[in-house]
Amino acid sequence: MQDFAVITNWIHNFLVSTLGCAPWLAVTIECVAVGVGLLLLYALLALFYIYFERKVCAFFQCRLGPNRVGPWGLLQSFADMFKILIKELIELKNIDKFLFALAPYLVIIASMLAFAVLPWGNGLQIIDFNIGIFFLLAVSSIGVLGILLAGWSSNNKFTLIGALRSGAQMVSYELSIGLSVVTMVCLAGTMSVTGIVEAQDRLWFIFSGHVSSIIAFIIYMIAGTAETNRGPFDLPEAESELTAGYHTEYSGIHFGFFYLAEYLNLFIISGVAALLFFGGWMPLHIPGWDAFNNIMDYIPSVVWFVGKAIALSFIIIWFKWTFPRLRIDHLLKLEWKYLLPINLFNLALMVCIIIFGWQI
Repeated sequence: MQDFAVITNWIHNFLVSTLGCAPWLAVTIECVAVGVGLLLLYALLALFYIYFERKVCAFFQCRLGPNRVGPWGLLQSFADMFKILIKELIELKNIDKFLFALAPYLVIIASMLAFAVLPWGNGLQIIDFNIGIFFLLAVSSIGVLGILLAGWSSNNKFTLIGALRSGAQMVSYELSIGLSVVTMVCLAGTMSVTGIVEAQDRLWFIFSGHVSSIIAFIIYMIAGTAETNRGPFDLPEAESELTAGYHTEYSGIHFGFFYLAEYLNLFIISGVAALLFFGGWMPLHIPGWDAFNNIMDYIPSVVWFVGKAIALSFIIIWFKWTFPRLRIDHLLKLEWKYLLPINLFNLALMVCIIIFGWQI
């Protein structure tokens, strides 16, 4: 398995030894380069996901999807991006201007911080410390503040209703996400993102944790779909009821920030699922199949992680274009009366599996 730490160490040594940079200056240059790279990757992934969802949606509905701008419509997302960049920012009266402008940046910052924790490959991780999962859960909770501020500061009844729905939905389903994550952390025995991936070098957790891992995965995917405000849990921006929900009054690049964050949150939810249940960047290894395992090791770790994340994103997109939108009372009942009790039982089951040594 290729180790990208060799490349990152070479870059650091090149800056310090060859170019003669002071250690603090080399670290500063590396941080700026990583930040620019993250922003570019953030934008490119969002453009890919917009095109990807349009094509998947078209397939489900027996349509063609984007097929005019560029070959197979590949440049349609870029055209939409340039269009939204030159859109006018409409100034509104009777709003809290500071909070109205701050809200989209809070959503983007929360998304970027969570994005930086993901393990992209072997030795290719921006933030890595012993409480990485705890940090990920903490920063991902910041986004709901941006949504609530956007709905309240707009001084519009539709945006306020959308923000309140979103707050109730995201706070509720964060419990199920957190318990599913804790269940897998118990199996891994560490909160380090790198440690969780390395613990799956023999077998992915979805297989080694027996039925408890499968239950945790199913609940995580349902709760993750609700956490990203995607259908059938898209009540905060229900077009038929609330126009566009909490971002009804936003225009131009500010609306674009919410749009970008929604698609990147889709990737983050899928990436965390790949990390916790499918080994992150770890190849598929089957105990006793040494020849097969050696072949799997030739596939780059980045390809493994991104491929798993996109495959899981396809499942979440499939949810949206298959199931009808839930009513708000049904949505909350699903969490508090069904998912949460099952999750608590599943956590106790995983603890029993670990105590008695039943894991594979």
